[in-house]
Amino acid sequence: MSLTESSTRKFSFSIALCSLLFFLLYNLMGIIHSLVCLLVAPFQSFEQRYRFVNHWTRATMWLLRHLNGVRVEVEGLENIPRNQAVVVMANHQSQWETFYLQLLIAPQATILKRELLWVPFFGWALALLKPIAINRSKSSQAIKTVLRVGKQRLDAGISVVIYPEGTRQAPGTLGRFNGGGASLAVHAGVAVLPVVHNSGDCWPARSIKRYPGTIRLIIGQPIDTAGRDVRSVSSEAADWIQHHYPQ
Repeated sequence: MSLTESSTRKFSFSIALCSLLFFLLYNLMGIIHSLVCLLVAPFQSFEQRYRFVNHWTRATMWLLRHLNGVRVEVEGLENIPRNQAVVVMANHQSQWETFYLQLLIAPQATILKRELLWVPFFGWALALLKPIAINRSKSSQAIKTVLRVGKQRLDAGISVVIYPEGTRQAPGTLGRFNGGGASLAVHAGVAVLPVVHNSGDCWPARSIKRYPGTIRLIIGQPIDTAGRDVRSVSSEAADWIQHHYPQ
């Protein structure tokens, strides 16, 4: 589903150099910080561990802004419920949103493929944040895990983030939504918080290129799930994301 036509970006020598520097510094910081996180984790509560792990996230955002010239504009902060866990449903374009949403909505647990936890250093640190790891090859088992573990996280006051497209999409494109996020929200009796952004314009998927520009992230009003079916909730979230895609 095409939402808007993405602008053509020119890849200059300076952008290439800054992109390479970001890639090297980002990974070096991540490796070192992941090892430190593993060392101190046994002595921290989950809340302390969450904040400590995300020092790397904050450093990454700082680096992206000052080295690559990527600004971030957020609209709808007032729509984030306070002291109430929700299911966050966001479009998926790059790694950027997996970082930034950790800072914006905290604490949170992300639904992700279990293979990510096997990645040396980064996956090990990610495991400290109580993610909901699923086996995508077994869909029936995956949805049971989402409903069971997701409700445990929500009951503990930890919001759950899901990218219902499943895989990253090109800028200006919205993939087909699966029903996992809506199913969890209805099952747990919590609201859905829709989020949309254009991160792929500055941080393309599966690329080391980082383009200067502005990433706009928009947060919608919570979608009530009381007395509703999964299909209508998922459809409302998808429609909202489609119609509010940053122009």
